[in-house]
Amino acid sequence: MFDGKKTADEIIAFIKDYYEKNNIKGVVVGISGGKDSAVVAGLFTKALGKENVTGIWMPCHSKEEDKKNAVDLANHFGFELKEFDLTNLYDSYLNQVIALYDPMIEDLVDSNINIKPRLRMATLYYNAAYLSKKNKGLYLVAGTSNKCEIYVGYFTKGGDNIADIQVLADLTVDEVILVGEAIGVPDHIVHKTPDDGLSGLSDEDKLGVKYREIADVVDNNGEKTSEEARKRIYNLHQRNAHKFYTPTFKKS
Repeated sequence: MFDGKKTADEIIAFIKDYYEKNNIKGVVVGISGGKDSAVVAGLFTKALGKENVTGIWMPCHSKEEDKKNAVDLANHFGFELKEFDLTNLYDSYLNQVIALYDPMIEDLVDSNINIKPRLRMATLYYNAAYLSKKNKGLYLVAGTSNKCEIYVGYFTKGGDNIADIQVLADLTVDEVILVGEAIGVPDHIVHKTPDDGLSGLSDEDKLGVKYREIADVVDNNGEKTSEEARKRIYNLHQRNAHKFYTPTFKKS
């Protein structure tokens, strides 16, 4: 039986140990308004103290609900939340793409979605570098992906898969929720329906499978999951294998 409190304590100890051994000062977390970034921010606040955690809210044609959740979370745990609005930068980027290719709108959909996490990751690393210099100590960028997302490749290569430290990557979505409950993440955030904040669809709508089905495949070889769902999950995993491995020529 998974114990959310025990796992939360173990993650907090892991963070403390890594930071102490490597003489690291703080962390930057991209706050989306969803459960994963909320749990990550909460864990780091408990491990490092609120004064060493900086959350960055990066709206880009985003929902007001997500902003409210980000503010609620920062107020709840007491860490500083900064807003870095990417909307104009995104629009300018897209306008240049349109001028360059004069594309059909439907050809832009996936590329447009992937621009946002790449801009956000560049923003997080810029802020981490700035805070490291300003506060005279190294700041890391924390990853927020969970085990289910990673298994099916539900992330943007060169975007939200880039991080200096991962604390949820071995936890399924249900396990993330239990850890979040254990550390006191507000209910309306930790139980929020997961979505990418980009496409207007829930994660499960986009993937075509349930997160509990992915967890069952990852942890139990899909014993409780239909053959159709198992096949789709395995196909997603294989289709996105390029996100995990870069073929590299090596001279003889």
